[in-house]
Amino acid sequence: MTTRLAGLVYALCAIWLVLLPAGALYLLIDLERFASIAATNLGQPIQWYTVTDPQWYALWVLTAMYAAIGYAAVFYLRRAFGSFARGAWFDADNSRSLRRFALLLIAQGLAKPVHFAVSSVLLSINHPPGEKVLAVSLGSGEVILIATGLVMWVLADLLVEGMKADAENRQFV
Repeated sequence: MTTRLAGLVYALCAIWLVLLPAGALYLLIDLERFASIAATNLGQPIQWYTVTDPQWYALWVLTAMYAAIGYAAVFYLRRAFGSFARGAWFDADNSRSLRRFALLLIAQGLAKPVHFAVSSVLLSINHPPGEKVLAVSLGSGEVILIATGLVMWVLADLLVEGMKADAENRQFV
């Protein structure tokens, strides 16, 4: 059952690794859709009529850089779960992949408030003096990402300890 679940996570990660770039390219081509999604999801007091196409493209690049952190994290998660699906539990490569996943989760948790702040400045750059926006947001989502990254780091260390115990047990047999 565990290897099946690991296989499912592996497959879902593989699907995500295809869909994310495809979606990003679609939003680059359909800039109006991207602007609509951004205006809805950012929830910032921006005078949207002042935002120009170059600003939207700059926001797309900024968002793509932020999303690339999560993309890389899913890549390493997929590698680890691919090994788990094959029954390779105590493997140094799994530990490295989970550590990289953990570091990228922590990085994304730290990058999200920065992305939000830079987005607000970028989108309000054309506002009249005194009406430019610098919005900073730190919520439970970021804390959960960082905490999950720390938990995954500990689990990666447990895999290393499991490898040592497995090697020790093989010597006795």
